[in-house]
Amino acid sequence: MLWSGWGDPAKAAALPAPIRGLLRDLLGVREPETPAASFGEVRLPVAALSPLVLSELAGIVGADHVRTDDDARIRHTRGKSTPDLMRMRAGDGSDAPDAVVLPGSHGEVLELLRACAAHRVAVVPFGGGTSVVGGLVAARQGFAGVVALDLARLNRLVSVDAESMVVEIEPGLRAPQAERLLAGHGLTLGHFPQSFEYATLGGFAAARSSGQASAGYGRFDDMVVGLTVATPRGTLDLGRAPKSAAGPDLRQVILGSEGAFGVITSLRLRVRRAPAERIYEGWRFASFAEGSAALRRLAQDGPLPTVLRLSDETETMIGLARPEEIGGPAAGAGCLVIAGYEGSSEVAGLRERAAAVLAGLGGVPLGPGPGESWAHGRYSAPYLRDSLLAEGATVETLETAGFWSNLPRLYDAVRLSLHASLGSPLVMCHVSHVYGTGASLYFTVVTAQSGDPLAQWEGAKRSVNEAIVAAGGTISHHHGVGRDHREAYAAEIGDLGVEILRGIKGRLDPEGILNPGVLIA
Repeated sequence: MLWSGWGDPAKAAALPAPIRGLLRDLLGVREPETPAASFGEVRLPVAALSPLVLSELAGIVGADHVRTDDDARIRHTRGKSTPDLMRMRAGDGSDAPDAVVLPGSHGEVLELLRACAAHRVAVVPFGGGTSVVGGLVAARQGFAGVVALDLARLNRLVSVDAESMVVEIEPGLRAPQAERLLAGHGLTLGHFPQSFEYATLGGFAAARSSGQASAGYGRFDDMVVGLTVATPRGTLDLGRAPKSAAGPDLRQVILGSEGAFGVITSLRLRVRRAPAERIYEGWRFASFAEGSAALRRLAQDGPLPTVLRLSDETETMIGLARPEEIGGPAAGAGCLVIAGYEGSSEVAGLRERAAAVLAGLGGVPLGPGPGESWAHGRYSAPYLRDSLLAEGATVETLETAGFWSNLPRLYDAVRLSLHASLGSPLVMCHVSHVYGTGASLYFTVVTAQSGDPLAQWEGAKRSVNEAIVAAGGTISHHHGVGRDHREAYAAEIGDLGVEILRGIKGRLDPEGILNPGVLIA
């Protein structure tokens, strides 16, 4: 991935002149006075790890798999939130790990964790580096140093149980690689989040990821039937049946724990047959309220498409559902729904029944064009963010979820908070995941950068976090907690909930070396 942006540098493109003019006239965006730092201008702290510790780590994984060079340290610094990128573009590498260690087995991970615990070295599990909530920045105070534990060498499809439709996969496998390997067996996970091109399966589990086809395939945590976890105290091997009444499910302690309780070294995942057909199409509703009612009807009464998304009026007008066609001819009034159907012989019938429901509730069919355009550009939005940052705009995303009855209140609370904090930003929203009981809301915010854009966004983020909790929403539906949501997460689960999590961490990680500062304080 690009060290100071998203993905493949070759895919980043400058904004067209009309869009730059719109940003200038509508939001007051001006080109930054200081150009972005080059790779060689990134300021790194002096590495803190002693030769003794480095030698011990090399003895576990091999000298070739312990890296202390600038390239490795910079590329393992932070994640990909807008504040992360702003700091990197300013040449600030102050959060860089002292070393990057690449284990090749579960046993090596166990040994590394024991060694790091003995030497009081903080450990940040690192997959694709796509966190957007500060999930890859360890607290250094009280530690002898920080290592990034890169799981890239744990990248095998270990086994396929075609009878049970369960596969065992190592956590460092990136999603596209996993899909290619599964396709060789006629299978798919069906998990396609916006980070799909770069994120790893271990990261999906650690952050409770949810993909764009979750209506049909489920969230990633729904797919996990078992996992193996290395902790400083030993191994957890969890999940031996599809469902169980044998006490609380300890898999749920690890899922969403973001590396604070242990390092996932193996995943047993439920898979599906690869679909023979994929059809995506667009619908238009007069308002966000009417579109939401239609999505709720499908989620509660069926039939439920595999992909189901609704953009609000602003997002539809701008055309953000198709980042590569911003402001194009498909943009317009009303609210755009994307409905997608994946499967085999059942696809045509499912599409016909869902279309009847959508039309009956006021939807206007737009044909396959908008759906195919969305599918083609479904991973493009982060590249647009890079282009906007280069022009002097702050652009960031945030998400939440709530019950259907509370969704309008939650939607209004987030928008009001952002406008109160940022003046007159452009705020867009879409429903990205639906359930019988509720849905998620995914917001994109664009505003002109102030003299101190980091402080500007951090202030807005604190306010909107408080607004989400006060309005009864969850602080995160699929991005995770990291550091950015830690205080709001504590407010969401309450003091006793925080005590429970501290107790779990204290038992599994007595020295507190695993991703300190992330998830819980």
